[in-house]
Parts: sequence; C-alpha cells; structure tokens
Amino acid sequence: MADNAQRGRVGYRDIANDLRQQIDSGELPPGSKVPGENDLMGQYGVEQPTARRALDVLKNEGLIVAKRGSGTFVREFKPIRRVSPDRLQANTSWGAGRPIWNTDVGTRPRTEGVTVGVELPPAAIAEVLQLTDGARVLTRPRRYVVDDKPVQLATSYYSETLIAGSAVTEVDTGEGDAYARLKELGYEPARFREELRVRMPREDERQALDLAQGTPVILIVRTAFTAEDQPVEINEMVLDSAAYVLEYKFTSFD
Repeated sequence: MADNAQRGRVGYRDIANDLRQQIDSGELPPGSKVPGENDLMGQYGVEQPTARRALDVLKNEGLIVAKRGSGTFVREFKPIRRVSPDRLQANTSWGAGRPIWNTDVGTRPRTEGVTVGVELPPAAIAEVLQLTDGARVLTRPRRYVVDDKPVQLATSYYSETLIAGSAVTEVDTGEGDAYARLKELGYEPARFREELRVRMPREDERQALDLAQGTPVILIVRTAFTAEDQPVEINEMVLDSAAYVLEYKFTSFD
C-alpha cells in the first residue's frame, strides 16, 4: 500500500493492517523496531494523528510495545510454561519439600514483597472457606519477578484459627511452603480447583506488574481441599498474560 499511498486516501486502519501483516509474516520479527510516527507520516502521506492512531491500534492489540527513549518494538514473547496438574502433585512438588515453581518450564521467579496480615475476609472468600460471621483470615500477598520484570501477583487466604501458631503465619514458611505446613497440621491438600478468566488490568495491577499498553491479565483462583473436602486455602493470582503459557494435562480415566 505504501508505494501507492496518496495523501488523504490512507486511514489509520490501513496502516495498522500493513504493520500487522508485516509482524505476522515475520518481516518485522519479535524485538524489531517498528517505524515511528514520522516514518509513517512520510511513508503513507498522512498527518501525525493518523500515524499515532495506527500505532495505538497495535499497542492495544498487544503486538507492539513502546520503550521510553528508544522507540516502539514488536513484542517479544518468552513464556513461563505453567504446567497443571503436575505443579500440584505432592510427591514431586510441595510434598517433596520443593516449591511448586520447580515443575514449571522456564526461568524461575523470585518472590518479593511477602507480607502477612489478619483481616475480615471478603464475602466470597468467607463463603468458600466456610467461615462463620466475624471469623478472620490470614492473608499472604506477594509478587513474583523474573529477570527484574514482575510477572504475577498472588494473595493466599487461610482461616485464622486453622493455621494459628504454625509457620504459615511467618514470612518464610519453610521447605515445601504453605501446603507442607498444612499437611503437618493435619490438613493436607488433596484436591484443587482452579477457575480462570481474562480481563484488562486495574490501574494498581498495571503498575504493580509494569504492564505494557494493551496487555490483559489472567486471573486464576485456586482453592485447595483436604481429602474430606474441607477448603483450606484460596489463592487469588493475577498473571501478566504476556509472560505465560498455561498448559493443562488430562487423561480419559479417573
């Protein structure tokens, strides 16, 4: 289109379509620099607002990212592969004294900003944990970082009375993390339920995860149950969708 472009004849969608095709075909590979507004103005014979709007379309689609002082680049995707249900198997993960992360494929994150508090739970949390009115929960919010880039926020909720006096109330829960401590208390997690959905981030999430424009988040809510179906933990996770591939393995047998 660029060779035949005539001033006033090319719209921002046309430019965005051209750039998208170049990205999809590999002509503009991941990490490569995308033509800037001035380049697009000269190439397509358009005014700055049209060039800027074309780039905004691709930013909102998550195809390109702006780097302050450097320009705009095709997004690179180097995923952490989150493998379920392997990561929750007691004999190879937390039950063997290893972090759940050890079963994921990719760079291991570091945990930062762990805090422990006690509060009245949101109604939905209280209902799932089967708490009585006025019962409090212990919360463990934290953030996971890979190569200095935040990739996930997480907050775990436990009945305060269930884990009172245990290492779950400490910042460092020890080998095998909180699930191993629950087992020691007689509440071994035996079954898990994960609920997933995708949405655009809230402003505090966008800042905490340092998300590029147009990047949605993946919400995962995991509930851990004992063999007697007692809920013992809820973990609410917010994942940077540009950092993850979610892999699930199933069999056709019980």
